[in-house]
Amino acid sequence: MIYYVDQKAPREGNGTKERPFKAINDAARIAVPGDEVLVYPGVYREYVAPRNGGTEEMRITYRSVEPLGAVITGAEIVTGWEKVQDKIWKVRIDNGVFGAYNPYTTEVYGDWYFAPTVRHTGCVYLNDRALYEAETMEELIEGKIHTPSWEPEYSIYKWLAVQEENNTVIYANFQDKDPNSEKVEINVRRRCFFPEETGKGYITFSGFKVEKAATTWAPPAAFQDGMIGPHWSKGWIIEDCDISNSKCCGISLGKYYDPENDHYFTTKHLKSPTQMERDAVCRGQYHGWLKEKVGSHIVRRCHIHHCEQTGIVGRMGAVFSIIEDNHIHHINNMQELGGAEISGIKLHAAIDVTIRRNHIHHSTMGIWCDWEAQGARITQNLMHHNERPAFCDWAPGGMFSQDIFVEVGHGPTLIDNNILLSQVSLNIATEGVAMVHNLIMGPLVKVGGGTGSRYTPYHIRHRTEVAGFMTILHGDDRFYNNIFVQGRPEDEPVKEGGPEAHERVVGTWCFDDYPTYDEWISWFDLDVKRPDMGKLAEYHERRHLPVWCDGNAYLAGAKAWKHEKHCLVNEDAKAFVELIADEKGYHLKTNVYDFLKEFEDGIIDSDILGKAFEPDQRFENPDGSAITFDRDYYGNHRGLRTIPGPFASANEAENILWK
Repeated sequence: MIYYVDQKAPREGNGTKERPFKAINDAARIAVPGDEVLVYPGVYREYVAPRNGGTEEMRITYRSVEPLGAVITGAEIVTGWEKVQDKIWKVRIDNGVFGAYNPYTTEVYGDWYFAPTVRHTGCVYLNDRALYEAETMEELIEGKIHTPSWEPEYSIYKWLAVQEENNTVIYANFQDKDPNSEKVEINVRRRCFFPEETGKGYITFSGFKVEKAATTWAPPAAFQDGMIGPHWSKGWIIEDCDISNSKCCGISLGKYYDPENDHYFTTKHLKSPTQMERDAVCRGQYHGWLKEKVGSHIVRRCHIHHCEQTGIVGRMGAVFSIIEDNHIHHINNMQELGGAEISGIKLHAAIDVTIRRNHIHHSTMGIWCDWEAQGARITQNLMHHNERPAFCDWAPGGMFSQDIFVEVGHGPTLIDNNILLSQVSLNIATEGVAMVHNLIMGPLVKVGGGTGSRYTPYHIRHRTEVAGFMTILHGDDRFYNNIFVQGRPEDEPVKEGGPEAHERVVGTWCFDDYPTYDEWISWFDLDVKRPDMGKLAEYHERRHLPVWCDGNAYLAGAKAWKHEKHCLVNEDAKAFVELIADEKGYHLKTNVYDFLKEFEDGIIDSDILGKAFEPDQRFENPDGSAITFDRDYYGNHRGLRTIPGPFASANEAENILWK
């Protein structure tokens, strides 16, 4: 069955082509497996909550007839502004408009939220740009600059909401703009396209523009909100959409609501937040967290931007998913929200998740795989300018920006064929990571630190069931065929809150105090019939795991691990890598390959990488098959001569990376 929706239809219909529905949610109430909902261009100011899911054989498809022509928004146009004084205007909104959820009384808050200022899930938009929230009338009138903002000069546009009887009164500093002559909107609805109930799987959502929803903070042990999301189900496809201006998260692939574990720390102040993570994983087993029921989503070819917590978030519900060919940028740029859950993509338990061919830039962080990134693969991504222009005093100690952050997992986590150009390339507060054929311009940081004594789960191979728990020993890492370039001088001033001077040196040198495999294995009594378990406790619990390095190139001051034997080191090379953005797209200007000359190495595969120690799992495909790294950033075959870095040949280094 095909249902038609046209907001411009003269009157409500029955969903036929001749008499289409005027609201998408009318179709969402009755669509069943095999049905398709075709939506004509228009602005749909509604919350769509699909009542039914499809099946693997018979999906339910929602499609914008004209790509990006159908707009689902959580906002409403506001007119009738009254001038209060100079640049200050006000409007009175009856609270009945908001129903049970008033964004202007609902605070952004929860576990792992650190910003000291009070922010609300509501927002005011002037010509599709979010205004900044003021805490006081004095701040509003002054139009004080919010210095941490990526665009501080715009932060003088502000709003403030107060409650008067049964009304929300919104005041706004529009500077020299007349709000009655401009497009002004406010957040009204919490979400845009999101089932109310869990388990509504196998839905395709294609070609929509989705914007301006009053989403709530999405911490990992609580329910995770988003403008769009499958709400703890399986097999969704979200494709070819433009997603912007979520107060918190754009797409949520994440966690179910569990009243006994929801925002536990911030409501009861008892168990530690990390214990809540362990509880969430274990309780998930009783909420259907199985490969057969949850995950296996696809998010592809979406443009995700100007969201203030994440572009894509997911705790446990993103397992076995593919996130590919998306353009994600300007995430958390207003810097009004602060905490440990902010990134272009932020996933907990990214088990067998593939993140490939994405362009991620100008975000507080690029990709953050937190806890249990077992089987995760981050490949063929272009990442740059993922770094704060100013330091926020609410950022936790040492939590600066980077392209990729892998935290407290046991691996195997694979990072290959990426172009990493930000101030920090990888925060590696974890173990069991393999970096293969990357171009790396920033340092590796938090090596051997930042994890404390957090016991973290690992899982049955390619499953969600928990196999065991272990603290992070660090190490068990592999670095093969990468190019490390000292992109910034060691003595260059770094923004407040950035890496310390000694951490700014690019390369694998930071593993100098880690053992080789031969050193590590010599600690154990493998040839003793009855080994002394007590004597070995130190090696089991307090010593680093081994590291492997081979075939890497270190240029312009980048430094190699002291045990690496087969590598190219040229500290004096005047190497440069410049990212150019023009009418052709994004491409590199670089002389890096001039310094490689005849240096080469062999083809890397799963057998060479071996197994991550704790889960005893190979660096392999989700189906258990071996990976051979014979394709480059573009997917081109490497041939017989393998050079370091993400390109099969020097000739490809300046081709178009993203268009």
